[in-house]
Amino acid sequence: MITNVATSNSRTRLAILLGTIAFAWLSTTSTQADDERPNVLWLTCEDISPNLGCYGDDYAITPNLDHLAKEGVRYTHAVGICGVCAVNRSCLITGMYSSTIGSQDMRSRIRLPDSIPTYSQLLRETGYYCTNNSKTDYNFPTPREAWDECSGKAHWRNRKPGQPFFAVFNYTGSHESQIWEKNHSRHAAKLSEDELHDPDKAPVPPFHPDVPEVRRDWANYHDNITALDHWIADRLKELGEAGLAENTIVFFYSDHGVGMPMCKKWVWDWGLRVPLIIRFPLKYRDLAPDRPGTVTDRLVSFVDFPPTLLSLVGVDVPEHMQGKAFLGDQARQPRRYAFAIRDRMAEWYETIRVVRDKQYQYHRNFMPHLSWAPFCSYTLTMPTAQVWTQLHEEGKLTPVQDRYFQPKPTEELYDPEADPHMIHNLADDPNCADVLRRMRQELHDWQLRTRDLGLMSEYEMHGRAEGSTQYEIGQSEDKYPLQRILPVAELAGERDANNLPKLLDLLDDDEPIVRWWATLGLVMLGQQARPAEPTLEECLADDSPLVRVAAAEGLYQLGHVDRARTALVEALVHPTPFVRLRAMNVLYRLGGDARPALPAIEKASTKGIYPADYLNRMVDYLPARLAE
Repeated sequence: MITNVATSNSRTRLAILLGTIAFAWLSTTSTQADDERPNVLWLTCEDISPNLGCYGDDYAITPNLDHLAKEGVRYTHAVGICGVCAVNRSCLITGMYSSTIGSQDMRSRIRLPDSIPTYSQLLRETGYYCTNNSKTDYNFPTPREAWDECSGKAHWRNRKPGQPFFAVFNYTGSHESQIWEKNHSRHAAKLSEDELHDPDKAPVPPFHPDVPEVRRDWANYHDNITALDHWIADRLKELGEAGLAENTIVFFYSDHGVGMPMCKKWVWDWGLRVPLIIRFPLKYRDLAPDRPGTVTDRLVSFVDFPPTLLSLVGVDVPEHMQGKAFLGDQARQPRRYAFAIRDRMAEWYETIRVVRDKQYQYHRNFMPHLSWAPFCSYTLTMPTAQVWTQLHEEGKLTPVQDRYFQPKPTEELYDPEADPHMIHNLADDPNCADVLRRMRQELHDWQLRTRDLGLMSEYEMHGRAEGSTQYEIGQSEDKYPLQRILPVAELAGERDANNLPKLLDLLDDDEPIVRWWATLGLVMLGQQARPAEPTLEECLADDSPLVRVAAAEGLYQLGHVDRARTALVEALVHPTPFVRLRAMNVLYRLGGDARPALPAIEKASTKGIYPADYLNRMVDYLPARLAE
């Protein structure tokens, strides 16, 4: 559990103040002293997995990144905490799990407590010139103190003479949207004929249908990485021409995995694992874990990046940061486990938690009744998603390709080294029973230790945080009784009819989040919840709108179509878009039975707090789907 943040922050501020005074004195007496403090350059990109030549991808054309790997250290087990940008970037800028500070939902909008500074604030206060060029996307407003400059023109060149810098440059040309043909052509125009990838030779993972549309998307993706490779060369050339290459530690990494359907936004290896290369100039070779060209299998998580950065430049790592520095004087023992999350992803509500070590990856699906391949309007703009869905509807997919349209198991266990596409679920393998128990317990303990806010629901979290912050609400067992909620959420997802009496008893709990999870447990039982039919009817009058929405879905599954639809229509006029979007999710699952609700659906759009924009996407999309 995170405790004494204010106290630790005070100690950090004192250290920063002393550091600032020392820096000011050094800068007036000796420029050589500045040279003892390394510059740090983060070259980041979007939406790529380790599809580089140096990682063994024979289809890749990445000579500059391959050369950087020869000069640096290449990490084979670097992972994000989520398969999407904003949730990862929230973690990267704070050194805290997004599920601890409340930013676990895609494009959420939270308030960051004053007691949690960004790592760039800490660097600035010790004399570093910090720039970001230029994506933020933190799920909270960028603090004014975070950057000296944050724009498309931000550059380390703009610092004062002799001032050490920390600079981020973010490449957007590899983003998911740039795979689309209309955008890809712009990047392809920068490449030579020999650098363009032949779709016929594109390696297609077995979970994707091997058809021309999919091959074209994978080829476009690799073209974009080659364009990225040129951009890397340009940034490194700038550094060298300024005579700073020997004073600067260079990081290269992606904000999450490949932007292809069922990779990006998901928490399999394709969504979480990223390339990470760190080059240490000779002057700072003592900070490197090994010699140039080394490959390390040390497990590192995005939550480790901020403390590692601070450790490298000699700034004390504050106690509120939840990661482990893996370089510098404050480096800690290698982590055994890394954790990941998936909550609301664009329009779709979901709750999945992941823990992995260097061999196994375990998933806990808290809503296993939902399919692996939920609706996402943005993803459906890609040809791969369109043809994949079409082939599913036509019954032309292999079992491996079609599994993503089916409900999930409660638990998944994979061996990514032996099964990189995570096709073979080992959760029921008796030979892996001890591993399953160990990983399950590690995840449970981590959720309690980090005060996982993902079990609260956006509606409750933002409502309870009025006058406070989401993080502060999460730290209070009185305001967020996680010790009581987590076991109920785990029980609900088991989908065991023997749990029915327990779930019914929990519907009398005074905590609405407990009642919500208990109601979801009845939904997940489907027809096995028939004895609870009268209770579900009573739940339609519950004080919690989320309980009412869940009860409507449970009644629908028991054949009460009109009653369920009426309750969902009532939810579409709720004041908050969180409740309306929950109702929209259920109406989507009703399919043709939701058609009489079309007039209410078309009036459900709203403005204001997130996720209003995602609600409005559903309003735009759902009528056309229901008209089919």
